[in-house]
Amino acid sequence: MKNEEVRMTTKDIIKPENLVYQKPEIMNDVPMHYCPGCSHGVVHKLVAEVIEEMGMQDKTVGIAPVGCAVFAYNYLDIDWEEAAHGRAPALATAVKRLRPDRLVFTYQGDGDLAAIGTAETVHACNRGESIAIIFINNGIYGMTGGQMAPTTLEGMKTATCPYGRDVKLNGYPLKITNILKELEGTRYITRQSVHTAAAVRKAKKAIRKAFENSMEDKGTSVVEIVSTCASGWKLDPVQANEWMEKNMFPAYPLGDLKNVE
Repeated sequence: MKNEEVRMTTKDIIKPENLVYQKPEIMNDVPMHYCPGCSHGVVHKLVAEVIEEMGMQDKTVGIAPVGCAVFAYNYLDIDWEEAAHGRAPALATAVKRLRPDRLVFTYQGDGDLAAIGTAETVHACNRGESIAIIFINNGIYGMTGGQMAPTTLEGMKTATCPYGRDVKLNGYPLKITNILKELEGTRYITRQSVHTAAAVRKAKKAIRKAFENSMEDKGTSVVEIVSTCASGWKLDPVQANEWMEKNMFPAYPLGDLKNVE
């Protein structure tokens, strides 16, 4: 009887007007494989919330290539296509052109989008394909062992530059989003993060705008999420957030880079 009373009380408390948080219905009830402190899980939830709020579950196609997010299809109950490493924007182009009524987005890491996929990314954006690109930038190759990525910071240590990135040897960090904003085909370019509640709200708003642009045939939108990789950085989750704020944000400042209404 007491348990029933507790359940009734809890149900009564969680009324729509009092609801603060709930799991999106399109998120599958499976445990995530991401490391503790990883930003991917938070971004997955935001993508799920936006799709659900737009009523687009049955008309969304996600494109996931290679990297930590390759198993995104396990978590979101939408249609997925898996692309070869770096080729997600090319596949997304085909899907959107064949099915313009679909909400088409890619979900890519920096090693994918800004390295092997640089050409596909640049040319899809330059053509102004009406797709949305979710770009997770943690400055490292997370899945394959913590190697240096194009976005690795100057002086940052990785498995393949254990003494820190040397620009004379490795070149400068590639600020790919800054390049994409200069292309005529891009409509909305923004850089966000999910390290605080306020940042999460801004990131969700950015994803919503990118998805709406896709459905309104307004050209390419790119939402970069400056993220943590606690395992790759050899830090605990709290330290990773602090390191990101201190080191990543100065190199990759948050905010809109381009917003054509």
